[in-house]
Amino acid sequence: MAVKKNSGGLVYSSEHGRMCSACNRPQRECSCARQSAARPSDGVVRVARQTKGRKGKGVTLVTGVPLDAAGIKALAKRLKQQCGTGGTVKDGVIEIQGDHRELLVAELKTLGWTVKLAGG
Repeated sequence: MAVKKNSGGLVYSSEHGRMCSACNRPQRECSCARQSAARPSDGVVRVARQTKGRKGKGVTLVTGVPLDAAGIKALAKRLKQQCGTGGTVKDGVIEIQGDHRELLVAELKTLGWTVKLAGG
């Protein structure tokens, strides 16, 4: 069975400017971005190590950070500098290359969050 792709929709209007692809409203009137601004959290920041899907290369994942997208990106930059390595932010999860769990737990505790080591 073939799955039909969504063709998207209106991207730009000369009358309204940029349009939101999710709700098809002008970006300045879009409610999608405001809803996803801060993710719900239980107040615990979890730090885990994962190698799945990375050809054996390990990354440290930081999840549950109660910040908006810009705040998470700024925190990721700070943590990458602290570890001296690369990383990225995907879907609100900070990925730091390598195993830096202890260093990240100590850094996040100094920022005032409740931190737990997650996983095995």
